[in-house]
Amino acid sequence: MLLSLSIKNYALIESLETDFSNQFSVITGETGAGKSILLGALGLVLGNRADLTSLKDKEQKCIIEAQFAISNYNLQSFFDENDMDYEDKTIIRREILPSGKSRAFVNDSPVNLQELQELGAMLLDIHSQHQTRELTEENYQIDILDAVANNGNNVIAYKNALSDFKSTQKELKQLITEKEALVKEYEYNSYLLNELLAANLVDGEQEELEQELEQLSNVEFIKENFERILAIANEEQVGAIMNLKEIKVSLQKIATFSTQYAQLQERLTSSLLEIEDIVSECEQNNEKILADPERLELVNTKLQSIYNLQKKHQVQTVAELLVIQNELDAKVIRVDDLDGAIQKLQTELNSQQAKVDELANTVFENRKKTAPILIEKIKAILSQLGMVEANFQIEINHTDSYYPKGKDEVILLFSANKGTSFGLLKKVASGGEMSRIMLAIKAILANYSKLPTIIFDEIDTGVSGEIAIKMGEIMKEMSTTMQVFAITHLPQIAAKGSSHYKVSKRNQGDTTISELNLLTSEERIQQIAEMLSGKDITDSALQHAKALLN
Repeated sequence: MLLSLSIKNYALIESLETDFSNQFSVITGETGAGKSILLGALGLVLGNRADLTSLKDKEQKCIIEAQFAISNYNLQSFFDENDMDYEDKTIIRREILPSGKSRAFVNDSPVNLQELQELGAMLLDIHSQHQTRELTEENYQIDILDAVANNGNNVIAYKNALSDFKSTQKELKQLITEKEALVKEYEYNSYLLNELLAANLVDGEQEELEQELEQLSNVEFIKENFERILAIANEEQVGAIMNLKEIKVSLQKIATFSTQYAQLQERLTSSLLEIEDIVSECEQNNEKILADPERLELVNTKLQSIYNLQKKHQVQTVAELLVIQNELDAKVIRVDDLDGAIQKLQTELNSQQAKVDELANTVFENRKKTAPILIEKIKAILSQLGMVEANFQIEINHTDSYYPKGKDEVILLFSANKGTSFGLLKKVASGGEMSRIMLAIKAILANYSKLPTIIFDEIDTGVSGEIAIKMGEIMKEMSTTMQVFAITHLPQIAAKGSSHYKVSKRNQGDTTISELNLLTSEERIQQIAEMLSGKDITDSALQHAKALLN
């Protein structure tokens, strides 16, 4: 509820600070006194756009501050989602600077206009005769039905189930699309994979095969050189090993004469052992070296296969070919895996759809059952407001489509007079009729859901007498469960208020100033009497005013 309002340097208002009661407050005043200015200031709090024309003094900034009690509105999650500081008594402040820049704050935290508009819509509803368009919108008509049908939890459960269903549906669609793409490539990928598998690739084998190819291609040359080495090393008279042994014997003979000679002898002994070992390995390799045309052809074929695959896949190594082989294997296997995943997801989707349909049907049945009850409630209130012959039809069509609030299409039809055909509300109801219908609906909703503070702006236009009294009584009854304001020209409605505020304007020097004052009991009598008879208040008007207040 709106606890207080502070306005500085806005339009005709120099400075204004007012506290409000939590019940039914009426605001009266002469035409042009500033009631629209008050609503304009509240509109800025709700996130309406501002401009420099709003400033009374163009050199000073305009500040509008409204304090709301919000503990009953379950708004903690909204504050958390928008990174705002939550307070049970929340202050919304709007500033318009002389530069034209506008700033908004919630509990001193800066917010953007969209966030302010979303919060404002949950706190304050300014309703005028010209603001009944929402009543003609299907979503609003559904909300009315659901409030009376106590469908809130069912609709929330439906929304959650629908969200899960659509998420699974999206995932399934992605898998099917992926499978279709893979199936198109399946045969080609399988061919490429089989080609790589047939090559029996082993990481590092290319280098070994290339070395073996070199050996097999040069058998005769290698054998010729091995035999030459062995001949030089092992010849009986002048072989390298025989000569080295003779040198070793000579060094042994003189080794005792010098440590240097002894070291030379040791070094030669060690070298001789290494040479003998080398010659032994050369003998072994010489024995192994044989011409093998079949192996040569096999190695050459295997290498050519590797080279062809590398060229085909535009890589340089067997390791890279093995990576491609693994990727192709995964793609081929993925097609089979996708079949299982798709089947599992389809089963889950069917289950989720059944749940959504069940919840949607529950919502539909509640709406269908509630529609005649809602119609009778609206007709009963409208009858009090002078629309005795008003009648409604609510058509609820259960469809196959999944809408945000169910599977239903709702159409509200209206007939103002007996014998006239039903038509769409927005086409057949006049402005005055729409205002009274909206008042009736708001009065009904006040008993079923926690509505934000509502301000009725001259919704009583075009009515008088007994109907005006009934309007005032309905608003007063609404105020038992919510905060209600009525800006009115009718004394019958003004008299029903728990608190009465008067908007007036006065001249101060060269400027005009608007003020808002809470009237005392005596001032209320005078104000209502003036509303009855004009500036020249008669005794009869005073008595009538007292009677209305009583």
